[in-house]
Amino acid sequence: MHALSRQLKALADPSRLRIFRLLMEGVQCNCELGEALEMPANLISHHLRVLREVGLVDAERDPNDARWIYYAINREKLADLNRLFGAFFDPCHIKDRHPSCGPQGSTLNTAAALHIV
Repeated sequence: MHALSRQLKALADPSRLRIFRLLMEGVQCNCELGEALEMPANLISHHLRVLREVGLVDAERDPNDARWIYYAINREKLADLNRLFGAFFDPCHIKDRHPSCGPQGSTLNTAAALHIV
């Protein structure tokens, strides 16, 4: 549950959500993301770091020119997030329950309260 909370918090930022969506289209570098989103490189780097820290994004340096870093969706973590999200919000977890107090309280509790008085 903690991992799901951290990942959803990271994706709650509109800029990070936009970056994540662009990365779902394929591997990209910082400059491509900045150009597409019209954001400065340092801000893109900040958002990518947050997404990397929660494991949603992977980074790989170019083997021929280490100045270039390419970012991609961590497919395994995305599958985990999808599974956890689906399990958490599964409609089968919704129970038919009525309040136990107040005007709509169950008749069992009302009857018990009358018996005590």
